[in-house]
Amino acid sequence: MESFEELKSRYAHIPGWGVDADPENEPTYPMKNYTGEDHERLNWQRPPVQQTDVEILRSNERPYITAVYGTTNPPTALSGRIRRLAFKQSESSMGHWLPLLIADRINVVEGFFDDFRRGYIPNIFKEKGWGAEWKYNPSRIVKRLFVAGLIATVLISVGKGKK
Repeated sequence: MESFEELKSRYAHIPGWGVDADPENEPTYPMKNYTGEDHERLNWQRPPVQQTDVEILRSNERPYITAVYGTTNPPTALSGRIRRLAFKQSESSMGHWLPLLIADRINVVEGFFDDFRRGYIPNIFKEKGWGAEWKYNPSRIVKRLFVAGLIATVLISVGKGKK
């Protein structure tokens, strides 16, 4: 294996090459006990995989699921169907991320319906932090209410105009 200096001389024509290869110039250098084992990362043993008891959505670009993952909310209802469709797409496409954002918004509405079904009436103003917003930034609340009222007025007038 070539030394750092030999490699540096061979690739010196590439701007910025080797800027992070010198252990003396590593951000954690004074604290880290550098043993050289960092370069043996490819020989690691995969930890045992967490047992699954709910559906886990995984990327189609990876052959297996990660060793540890969160399982608090398995995909359910309409938002779950949208998430399943999103995970059929590549992670580099809008067809993956945009449906996931939409599914999150739909999941919020599903959560409200689930609360009502269980007999709990959510305090939306408190849960969304509007009390603190009113206390510390009332102008923003007023502006948002004005814009929402303006949009509602336009939508209602457009709806009445079509009839």
